[in-house]
Parts: sequence; structure tokens; C-alpha cells
Amino acid sequence: MSDTQQGGAVATSAPPSVDEGLPPAALAAKYGLSVSGARPGLFEYVRELWSRRHFIMAFSSAKLTAQYSQAKLGQVWQVATPLLNALVYYLIFGLILGASQGMSKDVYIPFLVTGIFVFTFTQSSVMAGVRAISGNLGLVRALHFPRASLPISFSLQQLQQLLYSMIVLVAIVVSFGSYPSLRWLLVIPGLFLQFVFNVGLAMIMARMGSKTPDLAQLMPFVMRTWMYASGVMFSLRTMLADKPAWIGDILMYNPAAVYMDLIRYALIDGYGAENLPAHVWMTALAWALVFGIGGFVYFWKAEERYGRG
Repeated sequence: MSDTQQGGAVATSAPPSVDEGLPPAALAAKYGLSVSGARPGLFEYVRELWSRRHFIMAFSSAKLTAQYSQAKLGQVWQVATPLLNALVYYLIFGLILGASQGMSKDVYIPFLVTGIFVFTFTQSSVMAGVRAISGNLGLVRALHFPRASLPISFSLQQLQQLLYSMIVLVAIVVSFGSYPSLRWLLVIPGLFLQFVFNVGLAMIMARMGSKTPDLAQLMPFVMRTWMYASGVMFSLRTMLADKPAWIGDILMYNPAAVYMDLIRYALIDGYGAENLPAHVWMTALAWALVFGIGGFVYFWKAEERYGRG
């Protein structure tokens, strides 16, 4: 330490700090500091998600309850909306355009309603996933939690809504002559695989939507095209009978068509295995694993960038 005197005042200069000249990374390591909001390792991230499972469940249930809170009929719209869609599609495609080719009314109506309910499950998960981060920036910026909790919660919300709708779907299927059997148990693994697929796809869309909010405006057109290409209102096998085989393979093996056909096969007596593509269960498992794991890793890699910029 050195002293200098000017006009009777004494100025004291401190000795050079031992940290002087150290780069920021070395300083952080020396004092045990870490980047705020840094991305944890993959397995640590999974553990953090599991520790917040109660938050994920509570958040999805709250969003489901609030979804129709302003409507007089409330939660009735969870079932009424897809039923009204089914009625419109039946009038247009079933009666006017004759899309029920090769199927009796007792098969076509459950076929149509099942397709709409199951496809809406994926459609709603995707649309919610696009807005999972960009639509909840206040929550993302205010609290520290694994951001994957949001797309998972929204997908879980859509699963709960589908389960409510399944009560009505079962009533429709039974009323048209398809009664409970052991084959109905296939609905459980079918919906589970679809849920895993939906979660992965929602995570992919959540990361993309976090940087491009306008994607939410584009997705309704993409989903509508996907719906028409997946055989929601008509049998792909019948409609594509005179088309090149590769076209039929692409459309029948797309994930939306695979999961719809599995649930239709499980619930509808007149919808036999001949309507399913070969190795359909392996295909359903492959779609779930590729999108479930791939979507999770893709989302996790951008964890520390969500809510910033």
C-alpha cells in the first residue's frame, strides 16, 4: 500500500487484487459460481422433472378446468365440440360425398367419431405445444423450473380431455352394435403410445414456437392438411385403392393414421385387422420412441434460452 499527500490530504491506493487478470470463467470456478438458469445434464433434468410431477399434474388440471370457465355449459364443451365436428363431417362426407364407401352406417359413424376424437388429441397437443413457452413468458421468467414441464402439462391436459370424451365415444360405439370385448383393452397401450408421441411433438413445437410465435398462426393450416391426409373422415385403403402403392404406404403409416386405426380396431367390431397396415404395433411404438425421446432431447438442448431475448 502506498500513500500520497496533496494539500494536506492523504490518498491511499490498495494493492493489486490477487484476482486481477483472471478470465471470468476462472473467477467463476474459483468461487464456485455457476451460470443462472444453466442447462443441467440430461439425467439431472429428468430427475428435476420427476420432482415436479405434482406441479405438472396440478397445472394441467387447472388449465383444463379454466378452459371453459367462461362458458355457461362449462366442461360440457369438452365433449360437445368434437361431437359437433363429427356431426358436420358426417353430413358433408358421409351423406353428401359418400366417403363411407365399403362401410355400413353402423361401422362408419363410430369410425368417424373415433377418428375425430383421436386426431383432436394430437391436434390439440400440437397447438398447445406451440404456445407452451411463448404464451407463458411471465411464468417462465419469474420461476425456475424445468421448462419441459409446460408442454408435458399441456399434453396431459389434452389426455384428460380425451378420457372424458371416451365416455361418450364408448356410448356411441355400443349404440351401433360394437360391445365390450377383450380387444377393447388395446385402447390402453394405443393411447399411451399416442400420448408419448404427442408429448415429443409438443416439445418440438414448443421450442420452435418460442422463437417464432407466428408459427401458431400457420399450424391450423398444417393440422387441417394432416387431418385430411390421415383418413379421419374416410378409409384410406378404400380411397387409395387405384393409386400407386407408395402413396398409400406414406399416408397409412403416418402417425396420426396409425394411432386412429389402432383405436378403431380396438373398439369397432366391423373394423377388422385387414384395415391396418402391416406391423402396425411396431410402427406405433417406433413413432412414439422417435418423437418422444427425440423431441425431449431437442427441447432440452435449448433449455437455458427459453424466456430470454
